[in-house]
Amino acid sequence: MYANFIILVLAASLDYLIGDPVNWLHPVQMMGWMITQFTNIVIIKDVATNTCIPRFSPLIMKMLGSILGISMILGSGLFVAIALSKIHPILAIAISSILLAACFAGRSLRDAAESVLKSLQTGNIANARQELSRYVGRDTDALSEIEILRAILETVTENAIDAVTSPLFYALLGSFLFPYGGVALAIAYKASSTLDSMVGYVESPYTDLGWFSAKTDDVLTWLPCRLTVITLALVSGKPIYVWSICQRDAKSDPSPNSGWSECVYAAILRVQLGGKNRYRGVVKHKPLLGDAIEAIAAPKIYQALALTRTCFLLWLIIGLSVALFANLPTFITRY
Repeated sequence: MYANFIILVLAASLDYLIGDPVNWLHPVQMMGWMITQFTNIVIIKDVATNTCIPRFSPLIMKMLGSILGISMILGSGLFVAIALSKIHPILAIAISSILLAACFAGRSLRDAAESVLKSLQTGNIANARQELSRYVGRDTDALSEIEILRAILETVTENAIDAVTSPLFYALLGSFLFPYGGVALAIAYKASSTLDSMVGYVESPYTDLGWFSAKTDDVLTWLPCRLTVITLALVSGKPIYVWSICQRDAKSDPSPNSGWSECVYAAILRVQLGGKNRYRGVVKHKPLLGDAIEAIAAPKIYQALALTRTCFLLWLIIGLSVALFANLPTFITRY
C-alpha cells in the first residue's frame, strides 16, 4: 500500500512541475483512437446529405454504446493493473507515476488559462480568441474581452471536477484497495470522461450510442463533485452562503455535475457565470450561476486555479494521513 501512496505523491509532483509534455503520447489519445475506430464502424456518413447517421436501430445502438462504455472503462483499468503487476516494482512505480500524472490536469488547466490571459494582457484580442478556441467548444471569433474572461473561468471551474478532483478521488480510493489501484481507477475514470466528451451527446448521431457513456460519467462524477463543493465551501470560510447559492442555482443546469462545479466557484468569487453562448452559429443560453457582485477579471481566474490546487492538496494530505495512521500499528509491530 505504501507504494500506492508514493505513486500518488510522485504523480502530483509531476503534474505540478511538468504537466503534459506536448510530444508525449497521452493515455487519452490512445483511448480517443479506440473510440474513434468503434464509432467509424457503427456510424456512417451519408454522402448525399453530408451528415452522419447511425448504422443500426436505436436499441442496437444503445447496446453497442453500452458495450463500448463497459469495455473501455473496465478494460482500461484492468489492463493497467495487470500490466503493472507483471513488471519490476521500481519500474512499475515509475510508469504508474507518469500515467497517474497524465490523469491530473491541474498544470494543463493553468497553462491553458495563462496562454489566453497573456494575449489579453498585451491587448491582442484576436490571438486571445484563437488561443481560447483550443480549449472551449463555443464559437470564439466574435467574443469580447469580458466574454473571453467568462469563457476561461467557466472552463477552469467546470474542468476542475472532471480533470483534477475526480481523478484524484478515484486515485485515492484505488490506493486503499489493491496494488496499483490508484492509477487503475484513475485511468478507468479517465476512460469514462473521454467517452462522455466524444460520444456523450444528446444530438444525433450520438443520441443512442453515447447514452450509456453520458449516464456513467454523470454517476461516477457525482460524489467527487459534491465532495469538491463541500471542501471549497469550507475553505472559503463562508460554507452556508456558498452552499445556499449552489442549492439555488446549480440545479437549473441540465448537467447534474457541471452546474455545481461552476456554481461553487461563482459563489466564492462573487461573480456570475452562464449566459449566452454560440456553438457553430447556434445561440444557446446557459443558466445563470451566482450573483454578479464583482466583475470577472484575471485575478478571479487565478483565484479559481488556487482554489482547485488547495482542494487537491487537502485531499492528498488527508489521504496520505489516513493511510499512514491505518498502517501505523503494523509498522510498529514489524519494526
